[in-house]
Amino acid sequence: MSSLPRDESGYGREAPRPDERMTPVGPGTPSGELFRRYWQPVGVASELSQLADLAKPLRVLGEDLVLFRDGEGKFGLLDSRCCHRGTSLYYGRVESEGIRCCYHGWLFDVSGRCLDQPCELPESTYKDRVRQPWYPCREYHGLVFAYMGPLDRIPPFPRYDILEDGDGAVVADGTSYGLGGGEILDCNWLQIFENVMDPFHVFVLHNAFSGQQFTKALSVRPRVSWETTERGMRSIQDRVLEDGRIFRRITEVLIPNVRIVPSVGAAKEGESERARHVGWVLPIDDTHTRMYSLLRVPVEYGSPIFPPRARHAGKLWADLTEEEHRRMPGDAEAMVSQGPVAARNREHLASSDRGVILIRQRIREALDAVERGEDPAGVARGVPGGPGEEAQSIETTAGNLVVA
Repeated sequence: MSSLPRDESGYGREAPRPDERMTPVGPGTPSGELFRRYWQPVGVASELSQLADLAKPLRVLGEDLVLFRDGEGKFGLLDSRCCHRGTSLYYGRVESEGIRCCYHGWLFDVSGRCLDQPCELPESTYKDRVRQPWYPCREYHGLVFAYMGPLDRIPPFPRYDILEDGDGAVVADGTSYGLGGGEILDCNWLQIFENVMDPFHVFVLHNAFSGQQFTKALSVRPRVSWETTERGMRSIQDRVLEDGRIFRRITEVLIPNVRIVPSVGAAKEGESERARHVGWVLPIDDTHTRMYSLLRVPVEYGSPIFPPRARHAGKLWADLTEEEHRRMPGDAEAMVSQGPVAARNREHLASSDRGVILIRQRIREALDAVERGEDPAGVARGVPGGPGEEAQSIETTAGNLVVA
């Protein structure tokens, strides 16, 4: 069938089409396999303590799962459907050794092993021949991480220098802190992740269009350069302050979904500080995303002090009316309004989009590596002790710096 004729209006233009390699994240998809080569955050440990004998339902990378903590304090992430008859373990009961299905009482430990089948004969060994699909878990600074890839490719667990060293305390957050929207954003992960490598939007969206949402230093149009790194890439942004000094801001991303962004308070403007925030842009499925974060924050009188969130005419994003969202949009509006999955074949990228172009290129390189059977960017091997051992702390460069 021939395509429609193209004229100077919108008639006949190409139908919207997403990037089929980068955007789908389900099992067996290129990006889905890439994400499954890394440890991913799936929950906040303190929330599980509040649930006591109940599991937390999750949807991660297009899979429906339950997360729980057994009576011995071990974390389990299992497929939500019991392997017996498919009843949801959302209705299960967490016990000392694992989680028990409500339908016929099958009990599974955190590794999916079946420990008990009350309806079977006492001498039956059938429980030793079935296993609930499961994923390895571990806790890091209050976040629960899971590895959802092939066990023979499990990487060492990464640590981050800004979380290991410094004053104050590290706190876990599962509310999509820093994305300028609700807990869950109704769009594909890539629309959110690549935004970090688009510093020019700060000058327009967060200042000229919507009013000064960040510190005054960030209202200046920056001179920007980008650098690729072993694990991802970074942007270096220079802004000339009123007194002639240079305000240098470095943001960083690590493949496939880690973002390290310094404070939008710009260190009270005129001071220097390294970034204190590591965020993971986690795909729930192809059209929904959330972010889990670890933040190093100061402590006052025994309580952590979170950094300020962006304000819109004095209001938080969630408190705006619909009209105010339209008059003072932020990142959430800009990213989600591209559609559930952006039609990248209709884009017209310009020179200021070089960071977006480069990060997509880095992601494609990682996809190629996985398809060749190799480790993608940032997956370290050869650590003493074999797979699953601790990796060396990852050195980060993101921060705000005032240059004379």
